[in-house]
Amino acid sequence: GPDVGLETHVADILGVLQFEDLRRVMLVGHSYGGMVATAVADRAPDRLEQLVYLDAFVPQNGQCLFDLEPEEIRTRMRDAARTAGDGWRVPPNPMPPDTSEADLAWAVPRRVMQPLKTFEQRVQLTGEGERLPKTYIYCTRPAPGDVFGQFARRAQSEPGWHFFEIDSSHNPHITTPEVLAHLLDKVAAERP
Repeated sequence: GPDVGLETHVADILGVLQFEDLRRVMLVGHSYGGMVATAVADRAPDRLEQLVYLDAFVPQNGQCLFDLEPEEIRTRMRDAARTAGDGWRVPPNPMPPDTSEADLAWAVPRRVMQPLKTFEQRVQLTGEGERLPKTYIYCTRPAPGDVFGQFARRAQSEPGWHFFEIDSSHNPHITTPEVLAHLLDKVAAERP
């Protein structure tokens, strides 16, 4: 419903970590999932081994996803929620143009609208997750506007990051899953 926000998704992942008693987790956040992963790491750093941002948003304390996107994208998403999502749901973005017909047939029925509140709710961080090793994987075939390039540049310039590129559009888990799996294996093997 309209009350589902970023905090709902953070609580979901924290619940899985706790109730499954998971430890030494390599948490991968893709796209919006970077918002969730950042907050989870801040609240449960003792359960994580490292954070991996896969073409993802990397927020700082007090930011929401809409703070990290250009105004025209925010406007388009809010307009889409108003016209096609009962005022509170945002339809999924189009799939990247290099997505095969077979992958489209598999993925499109599984995609759902996302509550607007997930993009508007601000992440609250204490800094506890900062000590975790972090990796950024940048997909080198960006969509127009390249929202994720800013985070790739940050990961390359700030200490404490490992950085990789993958020859893929924004959804390598769909378009190049074997390449992504190999890279994630490499990232996991290189960390303590």
